[in-house]
Amino acid sequence: MLEHHPRRRYRRVAPPLPARAMDDLRFIRQTMERSSSFTAVSGRGQVLVGATALLTTAIAHKQSTQNWLLIWITEAAVACAIALASIYRKAHSKGLPLTSGPGRKFAVSFLPPAFAGLILTIVLTKAGLTQFLPGTWLLLYGAGVVTGGAFSVAIVPVMGSCFMLAGAVAFVAPATWGDIFMVAGFGGLHILFGILIARKHGG
Repeated sequence: MLEHHPRRRYRRVAPPLPARAMDDLRFIRQTMERSSSFTAVSGRGQVLVGATALLTTAIAHKQSTQNWLLIWITEAAVACAIALASIYRKAHSKGLPLTSGPGRKFAVSFLPPAFAGLILTIVLTKAGLTQFLPGTWLLLYGAGVVTGGAFSVAIVPVMGSCFMLAGAVAFVAPATWGDIFMVAGFGGLHILFGILIARKHGG
């Protein structure tokens, strides 16, 4: 009687990859790691934004409510222009993508809180509740930085959390402290974290 021997299975061993292929794979892996977070947030740009906020506070202080609002809206437009230009410059110098991957996610996550801030600015102004604007702006700007910063380096959402904390405190502080929170938040926090980002993340 013949014995039945189970069929032996042999695992095929892949031949070693040529050095060129290994270099290509290493390059692809490094590129994917670089693109996994949006690193084009410019620390120098943040410092410049903070400096314009300091100047704006000095100009807007003791102005009428209408002029105060117009001055700060103008500052917001200037700050956005500075931030976008500095991000583009840093991304271009380092070869980082802006319209795909983490860059797109950063923008998409930041825009909803920014849009909510715009709507609430209109609502609060029409209702004559402009004393709540500093807290609203700081809170929602911080929320945008936190959500967008989830796709950036770790220090960015930390900065956003500090803005949110400043906004929350501004709601319970006396209304006359509004300019103090504006200069401490949009001025001081931008400059502080801008310096940290510039030192640790290449400008």
